[in-house]
Amino acid sequence: MQMNNHSMVSEIFLLGFQHLNNFKILIFSLILLIHILTIYENALVIVLVTISQNLHSPMFFFLQQLSLSDLLQSMLIVPILLKTVINEGAKIPLIGCIAQLYIFAVTEGLQCLLLTVMSYDRYLAICNPLCYSSIMNHRFCVKLIVMSWLLALSLISVTVITAATQEFCNQNTINHFFCDYFPLLELSCSDTSLVQILAIALSLTMLLIPFMVITGSYICIAHEILKITSNIGRQKAFSTCSSHLAVVSIFYGSLFVTYVVPTRNQSQTIGKILSLLYTVVTPFINPMIYSLRSTDMKKALENIIQ
Repeated sequence: MQMNNHSMVSEIFLLGFQHLNNFKILIFSLILLIHILTIYENALVIVLVTISQNLHSPMFFFLQQLSLSDLLQSMLIVPILLKTVINEGAKIPLIGCIAQLYIFAVTEGLQCLLLTVMSYDRYLAICNPLCYSSIMNHRFCVKLIVMSWLLALSLISVTVITAATQEFCNQNTINHFFCDYFPLLELSCSDTSLVQILAIALSLTMLLIPFMVITGSYICIAHEILKITSNIGRQKAFSTCSSHLAVVSIFYGSLFVTYVVPTRNQSQTIGKILSLLYTVVTPFINPMIYSLRSTDMKKALENIIQ
């Protein structure tokens, strides 16, 4: 009878960023500061939209959902990142690792869909203002949000379940600061080629289609902006659109390189730096770019303070 030499993995060790040396405290402090500000900003947006009557519009309803997604993701990823920085690694149970992967992937998928919905909302408001109120009523907005959540939950379930059913044995170390999909699959004893193809195909669909819709929407919006006769008004509108597109490009670009381009074509350090863009930077800058610079949001905050 042949003995099975494989020992099944029950715990994962995350390496995080190694050899930080004298920069460890500085990097820890910087990430912690960004994390605190991220929680504050996104929580502020959620509260303001909830209690302020003048923010009960489709645009702010979508922004509230985006802040909720950013808040969930930041609270899920950053604490374990901080732990890997200060301790040069962190342990997490395999089941906890898979749970983290699922929740993270759902929030990322949800953000892709929410950004698409938001671009469609702006397209209707600017390019078809007469039809806007009849199309973007409260019931339709709720349907869009519910569909986005259900789509993200269902599609991500397929890939995460396929990853969870793999056999993980012998090696238990992931060279990353959280439980990401492809680094986790590298620990599998099974053949993961079909699983990786499925994940890449799903990632391509979730990234490419929304990005094309967003780009198309903003092209139409830019065309309408060019018709504005006031130079100040045109400049302000272009400034808003360009900042939105910059955030979208960073978010989708980093995700595309990480999940669609084969992982062997990039170093592990570059992969971790790209991951920082959509796990730490994007949740931090989203409220500032989309929400808190809004005049209506500033007025709502002033009313509460007074």
